[in-house]
Amino acid sequence: MRALVFDGQEPSLDSNRKDPTLVPSEALIRPLRMGVCATDLEICRGYMGFTGVLGHEFVGVVEQVGKKADKDWIDKRVVGSINCVCGKCDMCRGGLPEHCRDRTVLGIAGRDGCFADAFTLPIRNLIEVPPGIDDDHAVFTEPLAAAYQIIRQLTIEGRPFITVLGDGRLGLLCAQVMSQLNATVRCVGKHPDKLALCEKWGVKHRLLDDVGRRADQDIVVDCTGSATGFDTAVRMVRPRGKIVLKTTVSPDSQNQPIDLSPLVVNEIQVIGSRCGPFSEALATLSEQKVDVLSLISRRVKLTDAVDALRTAAQPDVIKVLLEP
Repeated sequence: MRALVFDGQEPSLDSNRKDPTLVPSEALIRPLRMGVCATDLEICRGYMGFTGVLGHEFVGVVEQVGKKADKDWIDKRVVGSINCVCGKCDMCRGGLPEHCRDRTVLGIAGRDGCFADAFTLPIRNLIEVPPGIDDDHAVFTEPLAAAYQIIRQLTIEGRPFITVLGDGRLGLLCAQVMSQLNATVRCVGKHPDKLALCEKWGVKHRLLDDVGRRADQDIVVDCTGSATGFDTAVRMVRPRGKIVLKTTVSPDSQNQPIDLSPLVVNEIQVIGSRCGPFSEALATLSEQKVDVLSLISRRVKLTDAVDALRTAAQPDVIKVLLEP
């Protein structure tokens, strides 16, 4: 089969990759759409030390299952949680399986990803996609769920001032999700063409160069995908405010030390935020509460997946979708 593989040095298309081995608890999935994420780009810069097949955003069809008891999943269109867990450790037993001590993560840690003709995931990770959600919408389930995770982690009191920092793939999703709260929300970024989408959605937006650093925001959500985003967030948030980190970058991208003293002096809370609720994301996509189609910049065939990564890294591009 074909697969986009990272060998620790550079990505390449392997046209003769061995088919994945199907174990009893898992399903073999044929992807219909795959989304290129900033994490995929960071992995190619050394993030997580991952090698193997890239990719974790997908919608696909179950082609085979490992045991007969799961045969009803065959031919179903699915999305799936990227965290593959043991179910036995203290985190799993304590209700935090996404932090399983022994987890593998699709296309990120210890498990080949979805940028291939086929891949596997545990049956228990799968969620059937309702018929009313097409493939172009469904492929956004994982990043949209990550945006909803922020709401789960925050307590909104009064009508806070919230800045979503970053106008890329995740930032524009987060801006739409956060604007559903009882809050004054703005998206701040560097690219006028991307921020123009906020005008379409009725979300306040400003260019970073036009925004002061007056430490007056109650909450700042860092979606920049940049090592400098955290420093900007620190200078924007008020004393005793909150910073939500959605950015992950490779060690090589962190070319300067981070000054943590303002966190102490100003008693700022920092909240790491990762994977989120797929059910809420699918419900939102079904009700069309969030515009994802406007984020699609390019469609690229799997055969040209290496070029898709290069395209996704361009500053004027928002979302690149891979197709079989």
